[in-house]
Amino acid sequence: MTPCKPGVIWVFVLVIEGKVKDHSVPPLLVACLCAQWCNVCEEYRSRFQQVQAAVMLDHPQADFLWIDIEDEADLLHPLDVEDFPTLLIALGDQPHFLGPLTPQAQTLERMIRTSVQETGHTGLKDPALQALVKRIRHQLLA
Repeated sequence: MTPCKPGVIWVFVLVIEGKVKDHSVPPLLVACLCAQWCNVCEEYRSRFQQVQAAVMLDHPQADFLWIDIEDEADLLHPLDVEDFPTLLIALGDQPHFLGPLTPQAQTLERMIRTSVQETGHTGLKDPALQALVKRIRHQLLA
């Protein structure tokens, strides 16, 4: 230990690492559009939750939703989901991806992280899809 000289004050600072909400990135929405009767979706659910936990370490404001297409048919109308799992990824109210995805955790995580990192990407321009994202945010996340 270093001896202290008279008049010298030692200050120790404890720094606690924490996540700060990044306001430069709009809130992330990841929705899995599934059906209760779909065996592939049921098997995928644990992988979806695994990716949710991993992504939320970096994006704690992210919203992950598991949406049953039959229970939420009115909300999703006129969207017709034919393949499972179908994923919707949006930043703010701007959709960035909608489509079927192979049911692998690594693929989903890569898609999400790519969507967040592509700051120059303006998203999908389909007005019906943009309206769907807004409905999901206002009806399911309000």
